[in-house]
Amino acid sequence: MWICFGLLATPTAALAQDERPTGYPRSANERAGKAVEFSAVYTAELRANVDGGIEQGARYLDNLDLQVAVDAERALGWRGARLFAYAIYNNGRSLSELVGDFQTISNIETGIRAARLFEAWIEQDVGGRGSLKAGLYNLNSEFDTTQSGGLFLLSSHGIGPDFSQSGRSGPSIFPKTSLALRGEAALDGHWLVRAAILDGVPGDPDHPRRTAIKLSSQDGALLVAELNYLRGGTKAGIGTWGYTARFAPITSSDTRRGNKGVYVFAEHRLTGGRSDDAAGLAGWLRFGLADARYNPVHRYFGVGLVYSGLSKSRGGDQIGLSFAAADFGRRYRAAQRNEGVDAGKREIVFEAVYNAVLTSWLSAQPDVQYIVDPGGDRRVRDAVVIGVRLKIGR
Repeated sequence: MWICFGLLATPTAALAQDERPTGYPRSANERAGKAVEFSAVYTAELRANVDGGIEQGARYLDNLDLQVAVDAERALGWRGARLFAYAIYNNGRSLSELVGDFQTISNIETGIRAARLFEAWIEQDVGGRGSLKAGLYNLNSEFDTTQSGGLFLLSSHGIGPDFSQSGRSGPSIFPKTSLALRGEAALDGHWLVRAAILDGVPGDPDHPRRTAIKLSSQDGALLVAELNYLRGGTKAGIGTWGYTARFAPITSSDTRRGNKGVYVFAEHRLTGGRSDDAAGLAGWLRFGLADARYNPVHRYFGVGLVYSGLSKSRGGDQIGLSFAAADFGRRYRAAQRNEGVDAGKREIVFEAVYNAVLTSWLSAQPDVQYIVDPGGDRRVRDAVVIGVRLKIGR
């Protein structure tokens, strides 16, 4: 069966959550002491492939985030509950079609022009150290995510390509999500565990512009779990994921079970003051593995540094450098060679970015990326992509 949802008519807000090692994450309206919090953010991006790749040229991409977060206890008297809804719009332009890259060098690229209901969930506290969440859910909001990686425009620093490539239509992440049930619990003062079960195929692949829940026994489920260590300026995690459905291995038509993977990451404040003070230098690294029988990327490694608060007058500004390497599996490379591709072992992306906070509602983010062997095809020259992203709203 399947259900289609209409787009929200009320503006809403993409509100980040603040993880606490002693309990569930607090919502933005909880921190602000508000019953209802609205937000609208428009992201505009003009970027150009100025050298190498498949074709030189420029693209304008955009993204509109509309969100609302409700503290149900304050608004409705529903103790320990939170409601959240999130709608998005993207123009569907593609920068990667000029570059030929695999890792998607713009994290707001969708390839399809569409307005969607992205998230809609209810979260309920359970005891004093845990919570349950149910509804349309972006797993990358809580799983396989680092704060420092969020500065960069390359999609691989939001969620590793070993995970994001998986499944028939990708996992439940931007820009399509699926029904999910997520539970989490604080084990003690520094350890947090969470797990989720999600519909294995988000949306309706036959109608990609729709916001839809299409449930089928053939889709199976995606199971994911992550254990975090949180202390001061340190966050470390190990996660695992797997699909219950059967998949055809690359270069084979026989379906089998076992499409799964694992990832680890660590993020640490290297310099700076208090753990709750954003100023200073932070770094992170991540490594992930996916079953090469079913997935193009077998291994992934990412690392980066971010310096925040460059001066007293530019306290909100950030500058960052990063590296991402996606290693392709042997089956995928063999399949590519059969199609005439000079298949290399990996694609590597270097990125330098600066985020200038101009006002409380406007920021500008110039960015440069250098892509080695785009798409793993050694016939394609290394590409240089430059551009700027503007964010308007709050």
